Amino acid sequence: MSEVVFLLVPKLHLLDLAGAAQVFSTAADVLTRPGGSAPYRLRFVADDPEVPTAQGLAVKAETAWPRLGTDDLVMVPGWRSPGTAGGPRLSASQARNLFEHHRRGGTVASVCSGAFALGQAGLLDGRRCTTHHDLQEELARRFPDAAVIRDVLYTEDDRVITSAGIASGIDLALHLVAVRHGPAAAARVAREMVVFARRNGDEPQASAMLRHRSHLSDTVHRVQDRIDAHFTEPLRLPDLAAASGVSQRTLTRQFAEATGLTPLRYQSLLRLERAEHLIGHGATVDAAARAVGFADARMLRRLRAGAAA
Repeated sequence: MSEVVFLLVPKLHLLDLAGAAQVFSTAADVLTRPGGSAPYRLRFVADDPEVPTAQGLAVKAETAWPRLGTDDLVMVPGWRSPGTAGGPRLSASQARNLFEHHRRGGTVASVCSGAFALGQAGLLDGRRCTTHHDLQEELARRFPDAAVIRDVLYTEDDRVITSAGIASGIDLALHLVAVRHGPAAAARVAREMVVFARRNGDEPQASAMLRHRSHLSDTVHRVQDRIDAHFTEPLRLPDLAAASGVSQRTLTRQFAEATGLTPLRYQSLLRLERAEHLIGHGATVDAAARAVGFADARMLRRLRAGAAA
């Protein structure tokens, strides 16, 4: 089980906190196997046991920092009045705990102005990052060694993940679920939350599932849901068309218009992304190819070569 720890500061925005928390809470519900343990446990920490929010509702928190491992995530929601406009500063212990968690191999993330907290902890120097569009100039001025990326929903750089703000925290959290558990799992979480898993950070690390969901075709979304859930299996175009209630020709045309891909190419991208994740965690190319549904490693090698070209 991974811990997801939310570091709370006064005047935090409720949706910055609740959006990402809902993703991991839903993942804990829908990804738990019968009789098994949940993949996530949520924790909330702060300097004081009660933290006021920008919307007027106080939230409860632990005051002792939990013991964390490399699989755990610490996330900082944004707050009202960041930077030199009067926003809060982390205490020395909070900044140290953030920095040390990352140094030991853990992941840290922020929503909106929470990026300023990561900067205070020394985690933005030399790394790509982003924040709400109204705050980007301030972030660049406050932390000149950071590479502030404009006009993206989120960035990821060496286990430091930042997002643009408010609802983009949901996109960031869905991306993390997709990376850790595969696109089918993220699609299940998104469906349970009644959101389209469709927005991406416009960064190379963004999940293929999220990258090709920025459209409004219900037919194509339904087909993508089916591919997301069964991407390791052989999927025939006639079966996909029949399940979506349209002809093969109509499905191919609508899918290309919505995503720029064929259904088979979309499935191949999901397989490639999942295989790269497995290889990055120590699997051989042959083992990764089998795990994602290829009969052997030749097709995976061709896809990897094409992606690198």
